[in-house]
Amino acid sequence: MARMSHPLIVGGVIGDVLDSFSPTVLMTITYNNNKQVSNGHELYPSSVTTKPKVEIPGGDMRSFFTLHAYLDPYRLLLEITHLSFYRIVTDIPGTTDATFGNEVISYEIPKPYIGIHRFVFVLFKQKRRQSVIPPSSRDHFNTKKFAEDNELGLPVAAVYFNAQRETAARRR
Repeated sequence: MARMSHPLIVGGVIGDVLDSFSPTVLMTITYNNNKQVSNGHELYPSSVTTKPKVEIPGGDMRSFFTLHAYLDPYRLLLEITHLSFYRIVTDIPGTTDATFGNEVISYEIPKPYIGIHRFVFVLFKQKRRQSVIPPSSRDHFNTKKFAEDNELGLPVAAVYFNAQRETAARRR
């Protein structure tokens, strides 16, 4: 991950919210319209209204993962003043998808009203099953603190997309 041209660095995910890490697990995020999330691509809010399928192929079922999906609404201001998370799923067995985990914070539909919003999915490997304590609030969430408090260490995978409000003219 040392190359400066990596999409997570260019998009500000590494640096703004996550420390530098080397992905060790493959994670695929697909919305019901068969649109796979790719780093830095733009998706229309109307295409992400349902909970995405989050797959963790490979590995082994004795490993457990935590998925944290969050929104960075003030990316245009180039400062992270407020993060809201949109979903947290714990105890996801390796080789499966998030439906096999424990959804402790349910999916909330992203609603970008002003500017470009960055939606980030971060996957952490848990040290043991049933060891993650969910946060008490969606607002002012700190990913690094959440990982530290739950002994999750650095992420093992991350992917993000951008979205902005769809205007009537843009939808045509």
